[in-house]
Amino acid sequence: MSKLTIISDRALELAEHAGAGLRQAGSSLRDAGIGAEQWIKTGAALGAAKAGFNVARGTVRRHPVALAAAAAVVGAGVLAYVLYRKKRERDLQQPIDGQSERLPRSNGNATTRARTTRTRRPSTTA
Repeated sequence: MSKLTIISDRALELAEHAGAGLRQAGSSLRDAGIGAEQWIKTGAALGAAKAGFNVARGTVRRHPVALAAAAAVVGAGVLAYVLYRKKRERDLQQPIDGQSERLPRSNGNATTRARTTRTRRPSTTA
């Protein structure tokens, strides 16, 4: 077996052991009625976020050019989207067939008339 296989097998065993421990701790706390199971889940989520941040930080330190390229791609995408939205808004404001204009959009029945109450006429037959 190579070192990589041995390390990955050991990491898998540790992950299984940690998961079993968390399940056991969660069930015992649930039985105690403390409500700390949510705290364990939150702590695990924070730990995963911290580990992900550390991995990302290490990747950025090793490959700063990749970060710059990714930022450029994201910036170009945002710029393209903004230009698309501006063009669409401009097209909605332009007249149709040279004379007409589009009506502004409304939310459903926002432009309906207010109801009027009908008054009953007195009967003419006596």
